Amino acid sequence: MKRLRPALLVLYHCRGVAQLPLRAAIEDHLFAWQRHSSYPAIYHNIAYGFDWAAYEHLPIAAVVLDTLALNIRWSPEHFEQVTAPLAALRHFGGPKIAMPQDEFIHTDILGALLARMGCTHVLSAANGEDARRIYGSFLPKAQLGTKLTGYLESSTLTRIERLRHARPQRDIDVGYRAWRAEAWLGEHGMLKARIADAAHAIAPEFPGLRVDVSTDEADVLTGDDWYAFLLRCRTTLGVEGGASVLDRDGSICKRTRAYQQQHPGASFEEVREACFPGEDGSLSLFAIGPRHLEACATRTCQLLVEGSYQGVLRAGEDYLPIARDFSNLRQVLETSKDDALVRRIADNAWNRVVASGRYTYRGFVRAVEQSILDPATGSFRVGHRAAAAVQVAISRHAVSWSFARHEAARLLPHRAEYESSGKASWVWERWKAAGAAKFAGMDLTLQ
Repeated sequence: MKRLRPALLVLYHCRGVAQLPLRAAIEDHLFAWQRHSSYPAIYHNIAYGFDWAAYEHLPIAAVVLDTLALNIRWSPEHFEQVTAPLAALRHFGGPKIAMPQDEFIHTDILGALLARMGCTHVLSAANGEDARRIYGSFLPKAQLGTKLTGYLESSTLTRIERLRHARPQRDIDVGYRAWRAEAWLGEHGMLKARIADAAHAIAPEFPGLRVDVSTDEADVLTGDDWYAFLLRCRTTLGVEGGASVLDRDGSICKRTRAYQQQHPGASFEEVREACFPGEDGSLSLFAIGPRHLEACATRTCQLLVEGSYQGVLRAGEDYLPIARDFSNLRQVLETSKDDALVRRIADNAWNRVVASGRYTYRGFVRAVEQSILDPATGSFRVGHRAAAAVQVAISRHAVSWSFARHEAARLLPHRAEYESSGKASWVWERWKAAGAAKFAGMDLTLQ
């Protein structure tokens, strides 16, 4: 049992077979509290309901709303329905910490939810000015902090090191994988694909340059395959994530998709003028992403479109900067032929990001504890009976999560069949039969 401290209640949303197995980066983000916090962490999946009455008598230090709970607002009606019970959290007087992402769309319903539940802290990927624009009218008294969209996990670093020793040769000069963003994300969203197109156009001018750059979904790499790919690359291209358009209610997205269906050959500039004139540039939500950190971890030199990268990476020291109009791309590719320079840049980034420990999930959790949790709880400790009740709540979720992962893996080859039949969530709904009976009769309250 963890230290006798009050617990964190971590809320998330996962629809069984439809979402499992989670991508490693998403699972690392979700379970960072369980793995690294000095507070015991109770997890609750709001996909199948939420009742604050089940927890209000437990010693709860803070409520954490994970990205998986807040990003279901891509489906606004579903979001409103599933999150409605969270309004009861207004009765909880401790810290309520929201960790949203994709803060460029459906931000009004997000802000309204956080206001209803009395959210006290928002850890945003947006800069201070944009965060105030997004949340200020809803949460005038909340503390708006910043966080990265993802961090490094120690187990990931261990796997990368093992792969690095197994693959000492780098046989690709420039590597890159990205998806073609939709037009409603604005000009910034277009950069991910445009830098790939620019590299392809210029590469023939450099005989012998080994390029593996793709925006084709068939070439997507995940997990260890992605790390192995980076370890083959001397350099990798990159762009800050995010968007340059703020779509508060999703209308820009809807309008743009409809227009492009009617005009499939329209250029981005034409779409922008027809669907959101004057809106591009209304937001500067530009964020460093997990893949930038993973490039640091694999000691792969990054050739990045110039930006702030949330203060993590420094142009000319931790990456080679590419102008946003790609006007110096030829020069950067020429410069990247220098092996000594490439190694120095990669080593700088590794030391700053990986060796420092500042951008790991352990470091992130510790920072939240020191700045939010510890000041709120002080020296408060709970008794053994209360700690036992917390442990029961933790174990209930552990049983359901373990069972759901097992069943999802077993049914993975039949996922399409279950999704089409509407049974994609059944493995979660069966968790009681799988093991919760062992907790029957054990009171979760302190009464």
